[in-house]
Amino acid sequence: MRAVIQRVRHARVSVDKRIVGEIGPGVLVLLGVGKGDSSEAASYLAEKTANLRIFNDGEGKMNVSLLESGGSALVVSQFTLYGDVRRGRRPGFDRAAPPAEANRLYEEYVASLKALGVPVETGVFQAHMVVELENDGPVTILLDSEKTF
Repeated sequence: MRAVIQRVRHARVSVDKRIVGEIGPGVLVLLGVGKGDSSEAASYLAEKTANLRIFNDGEGKMNVSLLESGGSALVVSQFTLYGDVRRGRRPGFDRAAPPAEANRLYEEYVASLKALGVPVETGVFQAHMVVELENDGPVTILLDSEKTF
């Protein structure tokens, strides 16, 4: 499972020109699910997301977590995080999980974040979405569960 986490001032996602998810300060999470990913990976990434110390404290140092900051998360599924471009010019997606499995683990990640106390908004799984954000910092963190499990 892979996540691109961006600290944002605000973010929103639209489907067919209709806003389906919107947050103020917090994180935008682009989440990709790979073949063989597990519920443990979803829980691990949710815990890591909620507790990453990527928000500034009173001295301007990144010492505050999403939970401590009171921020929200906008979670958008993004199978293209498993795009492989090592050969040729068109990405291959052989390592991405099949849609049913990916959706189940995406939902588990979202549920885990909520259970930790993070307010969560989402996109629409498998929809064509337009994501807008104001990156704060910019701060962008890459998480990959394969490096830990």
